[in-house]
Amino acid sequence: MAANTSKTAGRIILAAGSIMCLWVGATLISALSSVGWSVSALAGQYMSAIGMVKPLHTLVDYYTHIKGIEYLICVAFFVAFPVFFKYVNKAPAKVTVKK
Repeated sequence: MAANTSKTAGRIILAAGSIMCLWVGATLISALSSVGWSVSALAGQYMSAIGMVKPLHTLVDYYTHIKGIEYLICVAFFVAFPVFFKYVNKAPAKVTVKK
C-alpha cells in the first residue's frame, strides 16, 4: 500500500510540475510576442519593472551611479595589486641537481 501511495504522490508532483512548466512557457512566449520577439527588450522591461535599472535624468544622477562603480573598481585594485606584486617579485626557487 505504501508503494502505491508513493507512486500516486510522485504522479501528482509530476503533473503539477508539468502544468507549471506549460504556464511558464506560455507566459514567456506571450511576453516575447508583445515586445516583438526581442529578448533584450523583454529583459530591459523586466529589469526596469523590478527596479534593477533606474533611469538617469540628470548629470548628478549619472555621476552618483558612476562614483559607486568607481569605488568598487578601486577596492578591487587595492586588493589585487599587492597580491600581483608579491607574485611578480617572489624569490626564484632554488633548483638542486642530484648526481
